[in-house]
Amino acid sequence: MDSRPITFFYRRYALGLLLTVNLLNYIDRQVLFAVFPLIKNDLQLSDTALGFLGSAFMLSYMLLAPLFGWLGDRWSRTGLAAGGLVVWSLATALAGLAPGYRSLVAARATVGVGEASFGTVSPGIVADFFPKERRGQILSLFYAAIPVGSALGYLLGGILGQRYGWHSAFLLVGLPGLLLALPLALLRTPARGGDVSLSDVGGPHKSGEEKTAASGYASLAKNHSFICNTLAMAAMTFAMGGLAQWLPTFLNRVHGVDVAKGNMLFGATTVVAGILGTLAGGWLGDRWQKKSAQGYLLVSGWGFLLGTPFAVWAILAPGLSSCMTAIFMAEFFLFLNTGPLNTVIINVTIPVMRAMAFAVNIFFIHALGDAISPSILGWFSDRWDLRRALLITPVAMLVAALLCFICGRFILKEQTYT
Repeated sequence: MDSRPITFFYRRYALGLLLTVNLLNYIDRQVLFAVFPLIKNDLQLSDTALGFLGSAFMLSYMLLAPLFGWLGDRWSRTGLAAGGLVVWSLATALAGLAPGYRSLVAARATVGVGEASFGTVSPGIVADFFPKERRGQILSLFYAAIPVGSALGYLLGGILGQRYGWHSAFLLVGLPGLLLALPLALLRTPARGGDVSLSDVGGPHKSGEEKTAASGYASLAKNHSFICNTLAMAAMTFAMGGLAQWLPTFLNRVHGVDVAKGNMLFGATTVVAGILGTLAGGWLGDRWQKKSAQGYLLVSGWGFLLGTPFAVWAILAPGLSSCMTAIFMAEFFLFLNTGPLNTVIINVTIPVMRAMAFAVNIFFIHALGDAISPSILGWFSDRWDLRRALLITPVAMLVAALLCFICGRFILKEQTYT
């Protein structure tokens, strides 16, 4: 490890670099959904098959996350992050060369491999650069890449797809990530947070990396705060993934908006609501956390509750203006939880196990969330219609709220870490 001190300005540089890479992460992830109508028409796909394109990414993403989590707590985190960036950038570009449905599915599944490597290690790197009392705000800044990157994915995908076709959209958004691979690989990082070791988890631990990894994953199964928080995030991911992947198509079918305009409207709404909601959640979470150990979970729980009626209205609204207003409010309250719930993962797990914790979290929130929601909503859309299918998502938001409040009770009884 580099022994040079990490200065204030270098910390800001590191946060900026990781935020930019995370931005590309979500651009490359969401561009697919911007061109859904174009792919459907070109390849003559059912909504079920179309939805599986999103699920293919999530399946590889969640299945490989535990492996990268184990590696992330033992190998170079920056090396894994940079390698993941190269893989998903090339795979996104190669999707633009896909001649048919099967090759497109394979390319999107490979995007999931690269993003799993980055996603399991990057939150821990960010957390190690800053003190515990600022984690909510710092992680909210890092996760502001979700709405901004998603919005750019919709905007770029819609504009490029409308003008040049969906193949060109994938090619043009995929290649820029390769430029940041070397700076990311060379990033100096602080020691993994604190001096806590695996022995602090409790119980006997055998020697050897494989046995240590097994005991680490087993300890997470006994961490009630972690489990309940992960289930809340899974319900949130089901709702958010379903809305994010199908709302641009919903605007096209129900409100008659063309692909470019629909993605521009949804992208602009997502970026403004997402930034405001994400940053507000981090600020509110840090403030409430100073008053109560449940602070982060209370912010998220109330956010889900307040956002549910707006999600319902967005789906049922008869006009485009009222629909977009309701989408803005629903997304604001959904993104409110991003910083707080990810900060809870950091706070309830020991530093040398955080990559594994995020790996388990990634596996379950996607296995129970947006790995299945696109296909489920597509299946119901084929049998009912898209509007009625989307009404499943507000129910998931209510489940997420309930789980946040339950998790708060566990937080009061269990240890948190630095």
